[in-house]
Amino acid sequence: MSEIQRDSYRAQPGGWRNRLVSLHEQLQQQAGIGLGTPWQGDPVPAPSWVAYNASLARELGWPADWRQLQHEGVSALDVWSGNAVWPGMKPIATVYSGHQFGVWAGQLGDGRALLLGEMDTAAGLQEFQLKGAGRTPYSRMGDGRAVLRSSIREYLCSEAMHGLGIPTTRALTLTASPLPVRREVMETAAVVTRVAPSFLRFGHFEHFAYCGEAGATQALQALVDFVVEHHYPELKDEADRPMALLRTVIERTAELIAAWQSVGFCHGVMNTDNMSILGLTIDYGPFGFLDGFDPEHICNHSDSNGRYSWNNQPQVAYWNLRALANALVPLMPEVKRDPAPVLEALQQFETAFPRAMTARWRTKLGLLTEEVDDGRLAIDLLRLMAQHRVDFTIAFRRLCEFRSDVAAADPLNAPIRDLFLDRDAFDQWAGRYAQRLHREGSVDAERCDRMQAVNPLYVLRNHMAETAIRRAQSGDFSEVRRLEALLQQPCQAQPGAEADAGFPPTWAQSIEVSCSS
Repeated sequence: MSEIQRDSYRAQPGGWRNRLVSLHEQLQQQAGIGLGTPWQGDPVPAPSWVAYNASLARELGWPADWRQLQHEGVSALDVWSGNAVWPGMKPIATVYSGHQFGVWAGQLGDGRALLLGEMDTAAGLQEFQLKGAGRTPYSRMGDGRAVLRSSIREYLCSEAMHGLGIPTTRALTLTASPLPVRREVMETAAVVTRVAPSFLRFGHFEHFAYCGEAGATQALQALVDFVVEHHYPELKDEADRPMALLRTVIERTAELIAAWQSVGFCHGVMNTDNMSILGLTIDYGPFGFLDGFDPEHICNHSDSNGRYSWNNQPQVAYWNLRALANALVPLMPEVKRDPAPVLEALQQFETAFPRAMTARWRTKLGLLTEEVDDGRLAIDLLRLMAQHRVDFTIAFRRLCEFRSDVAAADPLNAPIRDLFLDRDAFDQWAGRYAQRLHREGSVDAERCDRMQAVNPLYVLRNHMAETAIRRAQSGDFSEVRRLEALLQQPCQAQPGAEADAGFPPTWAQSIEVSCSS
């Protein structure tokens, strides 16, 4: 970090700005409609550090003592707890709308999120957002708070996903307060600082497409231009920016969902307001990683119809992209006469997702070349795993050490083979897999190294998060910090973490997560 950058961070202002606030003010003047409401967080009593992401801070180029920095008597702890701001920060709660569980929910917005501002960093321009900073104009009768339980889950999972190489918002800090917050039971408050290039969602575009206010179409166009100019500059010269943006978001979303599926991640609440315009994983609530493989697994206890099961995620992503396309139609008047261009754009997903998914399966299977039946090979393995509820993460990790130079029934293949009750069925599949490996001249040792680099030993299973939560609720944050470090290198064996790579305990089956999680 250069001295100029260091001084910019230490001595506010200079580092902080908020281009979204500038756009908001411009639209209010020109179109009479804004992007939200400038707002301040509600202070919490006695904030304290639960976790702080030193790895992310280094990526941002911040000094080692970033948590001790103060300006005009305002400490970093107060800023990241929502109790104060530094000069240059212009907090805003943004407004958006969306479909929730497939039903139009109307106006939503940052009910408990607050965008503090953005800063140029070594990782590029990043926005900083608090989650749980108190009630905003969009809280819809809620308290605007987040509880320690859900905040630990979000903090750990956003960093776990980053460790897996999956596009995601990041978590910088987690602070706690003894402030009582009622959910199903009385809990205590917490605030997560989230970091991303942008927190704009499909729902922001839906809001201006359907709110019916004068100036909404102008605001929608301005939002498209803002996203293109600041986040997709390669689209600047496109004659039809809305269509170009749609096509790009379709591609990014297809890649994202394929990444989710490949590690057994279930988001749990894929509403349109929880879909990032940048193709990031956003809003960690009732998420879950698969244990025993069930393609119809529902991780969200509130999802009574299974809309957001693991198997449905690609279809729901396509549904949400259709909603985004509909929101952009007001900027494409020719579509009312001929919808073919939009339909054609949406059809991209029908090829982009299978292509991305097959590429992911090839990588997980250690394949270097492409054959037309590779997707079928992966799907047939998944069917076997589903039949026997084989642990998703453990199965792919053990497959890394599969020996193609001996028979499937050889004792050397027992670790993977013994996961399947129907040994004959596994042997038949394994024979096909071995033949596929032989056709490309695969070397088992080299393939094992490739596969172990992408098939994780550790994912944030519910029981791991639950253990950290229970300890934290009694004042012990050490397990949160241990898991954060563990999940930063999920594919690398780490001493003392053998249990984290093992099967979940029996009691884990009773854990339920819902939208309040």
